[in-house]
Amino acid sequence: MGSQDAWEPNERRTTGGTTGRRALLGAAVLGATGSVLGLAGTARATEAGRPARGGLQSLPVPTIIGHRGASGYRPEHTFGSYELALDLGADIVEAGDLVPTRDGHLVCRHEPEIGGTTDVADHKEFADRRTTKVLDGVSTTGWFTEDFTLAELKTLRAIERIPANRPHNTLYNGRWEIPTFEEVLRWQDEQTRKRGKQVWIYPETKHPTYFRKLGLGLEERLAKLLHKHGKDRKHSPVILQSFEPSSIQRLNKLVDNPLVVLLSAANTRPWDFVEAGDPRTVADLITRAGLREIAGYAQGIGPTLDLVIPKDASGNLTTPTTLVKDAHAVGLVLHPYTMRNENPFLPANFRKGTDADAYGDVFGAFRTYFATGIDGVFTDNADTGVLAREDFVNG
Repeated sequence: MGSQDAWEPNERRTTGGTTGRRALLGAAVLGATGSVLGLAGTARATEAGRPARGGLQSLPVPTIIGHRGASGYRPEHTFGSYELALDLGADIVEAGDLVPTRDGHLVCRHEPEIGGTTDVADHKEFADRRTTKVLDGVSTTGWFTEDFTLAELKTLRAIERIPANRPHNTLYNGRWEIPTFEEVLRWQDEQTRKRGKQVWIYPETKHPTYFRKLGLGLEERLAKLLHKHGKDRKHSPVILQSFEPSSIQRLNKLVDNPLVVLLSAANTRPWDFVEAGDPRTVADLITRAGLREIAGYAQGIGPTLDLVIPKDASGNLTTPTTLVKDAHAVGLVLHPYTMRNENPFLPANFRKGTDADAYGDVFGAFRTYFATGIDGVFTDNADTGVLAREDFVNG
């Protein structure tokens, strides 16, 4: 499938657009008033040298981001998951790991391989679509969104991705279809009207280099949809993220939304770096020089929690790094990922018992991460995050 016509809004961009977006994102995560944040939150804002007010909407600190919705309770990237995240108090919903269909539509799936998140294996008519591809250097077997039209994907239904840890979520298998990103943008407006306050979303471009090589570039499609719905501006309630810095740099030329670079383990390389022959690792990107470079085209970073507080060989938390301080020094906000309630996903010193689906001392873990000064966190359990924030701000 050839690429769609790209909408290139470069003529709209103005000098200083990056600074404006950085100020907005900083304001969004720093909150509006001391009554929301408490004095401790206001103090952190002042120390970081970022504005305490501004933008179309202010959000509490630390910001609670519903990871793929409320994926601790519902199959991820479904409207059931997204709406529950709002019901549970999420400030932002990560509505959209964006991957394309064969006919060029953007849909919301954790990965382009959908065997683990849909009932495609039960559809005999699609049995011959099962194949093996190399996805960012990894041989992957299954069914891929780029081999289906949107109409075909709409015949599938979502299922729980990690049933061993979340058997209760399997109750909802087959209940919801795969949402398109344009449906998400309409849903955002509907929920904003219904709830009487602005709903924020946080989509991600998924494997952008892989898809660009297939003629299915993500950034132009994303920019075109945001422009169509009037959500491509620095005050728009849509934060964009990617693990590939070049994708964020491309978006920086297309839209004025706040932008965030996601960062995996320190010894890994973003896939666009691998493709370009850039030898740098994430460890290089989180040096002061690396963070200054990111601040030239983005307003925040989304590091794995291990970059904020490393673990020892036993999986226990050790001493926090200087990442929060260093990122704040160049005006970047931090939204690390991902907090989950279940034992296997918690640091060893916060686990309780050995059951894979049992909850550990997640409030203790939240408190420890919040104390580093992070601006927000992705969590599969928004309600837990909201309660943990209340404890932290009021304690």
